[in-house]
Amino acid sequence: MIERSAKFHIEQSLDIFPAVGIVGARQVGKTTLAKVIGQESQKEVIYLDLEDFRDYQRIEVDPLLFFEQHQDKTIIIDEVQRMMTLFPMLRSAIDRYRVPARFILLGSASPTFLAKSTETLAGRIAYCELTPVSFREAVAFGKTLEQHWTKGGFPTALLLPKDEQWRLWQSNFLKTYVDSDLRLLGLNAQPLTISRLLRVLSTANGKMVSYTDIANVMDLALPTVKNYLDFLENSFIIRRLYPYFTNLGKRLVKTPKLYFRDSGMLHQLLNIGSYTQLLDHIEKGASWEGYVIEQITSQLHESAIPYFYRTQHGAELDLVIEMNNLIVATIEIKLSDSPSLSKGNHQAVVDLKCANNFILTFSAGDYALNSLWHVCDLNTIWKHLDKLGLLHHP
Repeated sequence: MIERSAKFHIEQSLDIFPAVGIVGARQVGKTTLAKVIGQESQKEVIYLDLEDFRDYQRIEVDPLLFFEQHQDKTIIIDEVQRMMTLFPMLRSAIDRYRVPARFILLGSASPTFLAKSTETLAGRIAYCELTPVSFREAVAFGKTLEQHWTKGGFPTALLLPKDEQWRLWQSNFLKTYVDSDLRLLGLNAQPLTISRLLRVLSTANGKMVSYTDIANVMDLALPTVKNYLDFLENSFIIRRLYPYFTNLGKRLVKTPKLYFRDSGMLHQLLNIGSYTQLLDHIEKGASWEGYVIEQITSQLHESAIPYFYRTQHGAELDLVIEMNNLIVATIEIKLSDSPSLSKGNHQAVVDLKCANNFILTFSAGDYALNSLWHVCDLNTIWKHLDKLGLLHHP
């Protein structure tokens, strides 16, 4: 089994909070991780899956009585968003008997779930987002960069030995996600519409979001498109990276860039079936950029905020990281191991006056290019970001 770095953070939270919520997209490993934590716990654990009608019935009639009968145990409730009426009951149960690790709540990234649980369990719950398997987790398990970039981080898909098996899994996963899961999570749209939208968005990966263009292609109203993208982002399918600007007087582009959070999902939508096909694809550069941005941003400290930088005059950088109102690091992402920088890259460094500027390549190693730029790759960037205090530690 792939060891997940979130495990220690969740266990620390369980030592303090009565409830811990593990949220994330379907099939990222929430259930597996929760069960492992439960097996290692000193408390007895009860597991309930609200997609299982029998488990649903166990607590449907009188949840408070059920919680009272098992108040000395840890209760894992999977797919908790399927019974939103539970949250006031959870709050009441916690307030009657407030001890750590009473509940582990697993949710498939429903915006309704997040909003409702935050409202009713404030101060009683700690959240942890479980992302797809990260590059560092995959490498520690023995997977290569090529495999992880191509297949993405959904554990089952990553571990399949053959490309044909991976494609079959991805195809069925996307169909299930579009046909039922997203609708059950609250997205009010026809499956065919969402399927088309995801394919349209796959060609926009790494580009500035043009809501108008998407609306025209999809023949949808502009507010509808924005609502769908909000939902997909809150469901951890896409990420919108926003531009950094120091003040409103500067004429900076304020439109976000769009990225798919899992490279395997992106490649399935682009009909890329292998690493060889990926290297031959016109979108390989955008795919690599999005992949790197996801690996880094998902590891950042809570107070480190990622942006991109682009001005109307051509200054640009793929990723800039702000902490405590200062730009602490900038990163320009290159697929080539012999990278060249544009005039706009150099101008951006002058604009931002940042001392820590990195060119992140595929496998170029770790060395100073000159007094302003340092070349690194995904194996070596972490020590620099850690030294700058930008990484999250459990």
